[in-house]
Amino acid sequence: MAIDRTPVLKRCRSLGLAPAFMGIAKESKRQAKRQNKKKSEYGIQLTEKQKAKFIYGVLEKQFRGYYDKAKKMEGITGTNLLILLERRLDNVVFRLGMASTRRQARQIVRHGHITVNGKRVDIPSAFVFAGDVVAVAEASRTKEYFKGMDEALATKATPAWLVLDAANLSGKVDRYPTREEIDVPIVEQAIVELYSK
Repeated sequence: MAIDRTPVLKRCRSLGLAPAFMGIAKESKRQAKRQNKKKSEYGIQLTEKQKAKFIYGVLEKQFRGYYDKAKKMEGITGTNLLILLERRLDNVVFRLGMASTRRQARQIVRHGHITVNGKRVDIPSAFVFAGDVVAVAEASRTKEYFKGMDEALATKATPAWLVLDAANLSGKVDRYPTREEIDVPIVEQAIVELYSK
């Protein structure tokens, strides 16, 4: 399995992203190199695709698969693509506040600490559907990481499309998100234009 091991702050700087979108509170002290060169249309489109892949932790082959799936769905292709990315299990765990970054959420899922509708799921890219209940597995609640998490979750803000139950360390997917509720700084139309060439 391929893993992107790029240092997060370095990648954020090169893509012009705030580390907060990656769930990281610290800022890089290094100054970005001055770039007087104007980016081409292709360069802008490529940067938007790289941003989306980096934020959600997806590599090219899988990302292309999401695009092909989004194209076949009803509605706007770019919006469908972002909704598919938001529906990934690792992203939902991150959005519920059970992990501070998507990379950490991916690891929690991979290690079998998460259940969907009572069944253990260890595939970070698994899609959740409206009505699904994502929770910390009963056997994992005694682990040091999850102790006291219910109090921490109670203070965190959750997106409107998810319903958090902090006391039970779980959350329900009430519905799919709308474009306005997805707070990532991506121009999805540029990605569609890049792939449709």
